[in-house]
Amino acid sequence: MIAPPARPLVFLDVDGTLLPHGGAQLLSSLGQWAEWQLPSNPHLAAIIPEHGPRLLALDCDLMWATAWMHDANAVIAPILGLPRLPVADLPDAPLENEAGVPHWKTRALVGIADGRPFAWVDDEISDLDRVRVAEQHRGEALLLRVDSATGITDADFATLEAWLRLNPQWTG
Repeated sequence: MIAPPARPLVFLDVDGTLLPHGGAQLLSSLGQWAEWQLPSNPHLAAIIPEHGPRLLALDCDLMWATAWMHDANAVIAPILGLPRLPVADLPDAPLENEAGVPHWKTRALVGIADGRPFAWVDDEISDLDRVRVAEQHRGEALLLRVDSATGITDADFATLEAWLRLNPQWTG
């Protein structure tokens, strides 16, 4: 018997994606990252709790792909009503993305997906990432860049939902 195809992965960023921001990059560059990742961070009020049920309704396997790492399960997941999600094993985040090279997450996410269909939802995706994924990933992929000022929107959810319906064999 042939095993059914694996469900697609959806890699979720936090800052600028689920948490619209104006200050996360500034705080991290000032060495105040620890304060940013506490439940007392006043910016967390910008998270839209209704996004949690929408994410859970997607026919996919969700995984954090964020510099928050395991803190996303401790701080962000409860706000969204999400269960503990797996966390992508990412390299340490640089203070700034280097110009002219793919994002620091790209190689790791392609490796984790290992040919499995995946969507990556992030506010820092570039054309360089799209090229790298097209060259190195042997499965389907959607790199969905969201606007960091607004975070994920209804239109972004519609794009993600349409992509997940693209190939019915992915889902059960």
